[in-house]
Amino acid sequence: MSFNFLDAVKSQFTNEILGKAASYLGESDATVKSGLDTVIPVALAGIVNKAEGGNTESLLNFAKQALDSGILNNLAGSFTSSGSGIPSIGPSLISGLFGDKFGAIANAVSSFTGMKGASTSSLFGSVVPLALAALGKFAKDNNSTPGAIASLLGSQKSSIMSSLPSGFDLTKLLGVSPAAKAAVHSTPAPEVKSGNKWLLPLLLALAGIALLWYFLKGCGETKPVEPVVITDTVTKTNVIVVTKEPLKVTLPNGVVLDAYKGGIEDLLVAFLNDSTAQAGKDNWFDFNDLNFTFGTAEIVPESKKQLSNIVEILKAYPKVKIKLGGYTDKVGDAAANKKLSQDRADAVMAALKESGVGAQVEGAEGYGSEFAKYPESAPEEDRLKDRRVSVSVRAK
Repeated sequence: MSFNFLDAVKSQFTNEILGKAASYLGESDATVKSGLDTVIPVALAGIVNKAEGGNTESLLNFAKQALDSGILNNLAGSFTSSGSGIPSIGPSLISGLFGDKFGAIANAVSSFTGMKGASTSSLFGSVVPLALAALGKFAKDNNSTPGAIASLLGSQKSSIMSSLPSGFDLTKLLGVSPAAKAAVHSTPAPEVKSGNKWLLPLLLALAGIALLWYFLKGCGETKPVEPVVITDTVTKTNVIVVTKEPLKVTLPNGVVLDAYKGGIEDLLVAFLNDSTAQAGKDNWFDFNDLNFTFGTAEIVPESKKQLSNIVEILKAYPKVKIKLGGYTDKVGDAAANKKLSQDRADAVMAALKESGVGAQVEGAEGYGSEFAKYPESAPEEDRLKDRRVSVSVRAK
């Protein structure tokens, strides 16, 4: 069955949807159209790039989650005050495709189209889940294998890259392969003048802020200068206050970890290096990049990096003993929540044991909603803070 990925996504944005988006975002119809003409091929290029990296199975997992979100039948809901069409897994889908490159990409799109940073992030927040859902539907309807999807995306790469507006160069932003570069217009993006070198980091931070703020409450979710909640990849379980500022964490044995300022690696190592800090049951450090397949205790592949970092920390501090804790919010059946939190804490413990540091893990306990601070009726951005997996230092 013929499937044109680009057309499948573009056709969803009818004039009616475009008008709703413009009204909701406070932009002109022409500006939003220009934004979509850029955001759609960029999003699809990110999907193709993911497949080219040998991650087609992970990509199909994302596609299934996006399809199950129902966005194909409720795109208009993305541009309403309730944000009912926005999949809750949206931020993690974007992170899964673009990783740390998203801030620079969003900033470049805003600069190129003239859209506000929040508007750019909002469009990505709708387009990425929609595109993945369209791919998921095709894969489901045709019982496609990962290999078949990889082949399909590869065959459409040239047309996707060629659809980028003239003057928008994605090659350096996304790190596409040389084959894709030939299809991309080579005019460079506007250069930031030397007198404004401070501006680019600021804009990148604002782009991250707009993305997370959008998903948390209708129009946006943020990774800001002020800490904001970050959701779990597939289930909005893993939540932590952290700023996405890259950080190198050096361990006593010379190992250097790639982490983020305020992330679990940063805070945990600082605690272990502080001779005045006492180990005990009151010291907990939340994972900020530990994610699970929806409704299960299956750790997604993208979370392996942070688990590996924790393994390296434990190896560098062989006297350290930890306990793992799983937590949920108050929504749903308390017993089921407790079981899920226990299963997830156990899954993390098993992963650490498999990596050779099991002797330093004293146990894992699921607390469910026992320590949840927010009521079931609280806003989503508050309840997210109650859903997490944490590490307690019991000896150092």
